[in-house]
Amino acid sequence: MSFQRTTILLLAWLIGQPAAAAEVADLMIRHATVIDVGRAQLSRDQGIVTRGNTILAVGEDAAIAAKWRAAGIVDAQGRFVIPGLWDMHVHFGGGKDLVDENRALLPLYVAYGITTIRDCSGDLPEEVLGWRGEIASGALLGPTLYSSGPKIEGLKPVWKGTLEAGSRADVDAAITKLKGLKVDFVKITDSTLEPQLFLYAVAQARAAGFKVSGHIPLAITVEQALDAGLSSIEHIDYALKAGARNEAAIVADFAAGGITREEADRRLDADFDKATAMAAYQDLARRGVSVTPTLNGERILAWLDQDTHASDPYLAYIGPKLRKTYEWRIQRAAKADADGIARRHAHYEQLAAVLPLLQQAGVTILAGTDAGFLNSFNYPGIGLHDELALYVDNGLAPAQALSAATRSGPAWFGKLDRYGAISPGKAADIVILDRNPLEDIRATREVRAVVLRGTLYDRRALDQLLADARARVAAWNRALDP
Repeated sequence: MSFQRTTILLLAWLIGQPAAAAEVADLMIRHATVIDVGRAQLSRDQGIVTRGNTILAVGEDAAIAAKWRAAGIVDAQGRFVIPGLWDMHVHFGGGKDLVDENRALLPLYVAYGITTIRDCSGDLPEEVLGWRGEIASGALLGPTLYSSGPKIEGLKPVWKGTLEAGSRADVDAAITKLKGLKVDFVKITDSTLEPQLFLYAVAQARAAGFKVSGHIPLAITVEQALDAGLSSIEHIDYALKAGARNEAAIVADFAAGGITREEADRRLDADFDKATAMAAYQDLARRGVSVTPTLNGERILAWLDQDTHASDPYLAYIGPKLRKTYEWRIQRAAKADADGIARRHAHYEQLAAVLPLLQQAGVTILAGTDAGFLNSFNYPGIGLHDELALYVDNGLAPAQALSAATRSGPAWFGKLDRYGAISPGKAADIVILDRNPLEDIRATREVRAVVLRGTLYDRRALDQLLADARARVAAWNRALDP
């Protein structure tokens, strides 16, 4: 048989074969510009397909469209795709009367592109752990929720909803309790917890297999807390403390009762030294200890003398009882005289200047807001975008800020294999933006759509979440003031 005849017969046979069936997905995003946050690179005209809560394929749009079909198709032409945002420091609380108002905050995170939050403990730990399970099962709309459950504290602490510890046996019992609750990490604070018990609690929690975050007692050095095993430092104030040239001596004076807390804080601020700080921050990086700056919360409180936030549109999403909890910090700030206000402003500027030093030293920065009850005008949802803008305003590149909100959180929890990128096998937590955040970090606010655990919320659905929140708060307002 001739080569020509063989070729003709082969072609005829191929033509007669059924076309390969397209693979089936739930959702296809077409013509997107995908941002590789880790490399700060763009891939244009990409197709993304998901099934369930997993990304199945990402690639050149025409090739994806030829291979796949999906029940839902999103045209992302001219838009930018990033992994879902993580807020690594939020709170729920204010008492049992505020359970409904706290629960109502969860959809706000989704509306602003935040697909995962880390609850750093309030006074409703049992309820929050319950929400964690309801969200995971699909019974409750909200971002994936990681929680510390009740924090470990001293006896009769300022903060409620805690596991009180006045002895090592109390600490051991607290950790056993947390293991039973299957918390995602352990939070330890210091309003009344004895400094040596703090160190013991950190070490025991790490020995039990937990990551540990917390507030470092003024009576011990940051290095002592790190030696005990602290996994993340919450609030940039403690990083400032670590940069004091004579931190150990100042801490010792305070622990011995020789100086007041206010004097110790003043001396620590005045004693800050860049070389000392960089050495301390490089040590943080070597140990793998992250820092959650919560810079936006610091900014809000520092400048309450100039911005009362009375006309903030976002207040329409915050229930009246939660708004009432803001009064505590507002009243404290209002008591400051002119010198106190000036010190508050200067302290914030000093804190903000620490941020680029942490980045230069290689410290992993966790984007977190401190949003929730008590923390005046630090709003769930939009607060994370404010936080990221401050990072860039104070020296970080947009890509570094974006990484802090998409990759640092998964890395802290050991989940970068599942989150933090738009690639096959990753979670289908996706945000579609109208503009490029690598050029302007404020583009993270311009959310066109959110994919949360595989479910698409387009702009209309996101607007409906916000409308529902406003209506709910308006009803609560009328009930209190008919």
